[in-house]
Amino acid sequence: MEIEQTALPGVLILTPKRFGDDRGWFTETWNAGRMAEAGLKLDFVQDNHSMSAQPGTLRGLHYQAPPRAQDKLVRCSRGAIRDVAVDFRRGSATFGQWVAVELTPANGRQLLVPKGFLHGFVTLQPDTEVQYKCTDLYAPAQDGAIRWDDPDLAIDWGLQGPPVLSAKDAAAPLWRDVTSPFTMEGGA
Repeated sequence: MEIEQTALPGVLILTPKRFGDDRGWFTETWNAGRMAEAGLKLDFVQDNHSMSAQPGTLRGLHYQAPPRAQDKLVRCSRGAIRDVAVDFRRGSATFGQWVAVELTPANGRQLLVPKGFLHGFVTLQPDTEVQYKCTDLYAPAQDGAIRWDDPDLAIDWGLQGPPVLSAKDAAAPLWRDVTSPFTMEGGA
């Protein structure tokens, strides 16, 4: 597994090795023992899978507040996405900064989004499927969102037109109107 640091400390790009032959290929997308050896000790308890029919479908920016905060390991198994993480930890030197990574089945990349970061993605192709692991179960009472087009964040989503949004994402509050439940100390 290749592990790359992004511009945001803790947000990592994980690229598993592929082993191929005339049948196709095999890859191990997560191995708790090997990842623990690399300093990544995460206990995933929930797997999610989404399908977005239209290119330009934008999901985010989401977070789950303490005490049910989640680390997420995101991958694209069909189509392509521009995956975004935003530092939402008060007191962090990178608070309010974001990174974007293209995830596709061909590049095999996965984005590790730790607790304390907002997460969102936009689909680049039709019928895109995204799978992600979480370290805590979904908890509606801790569910939160920040508006995808917030002017203070100025995220470049690479959109060619207006996105396809859920009602929840379209009505999400602005960055300046939310006090982050996360701090730099311990991520929560």
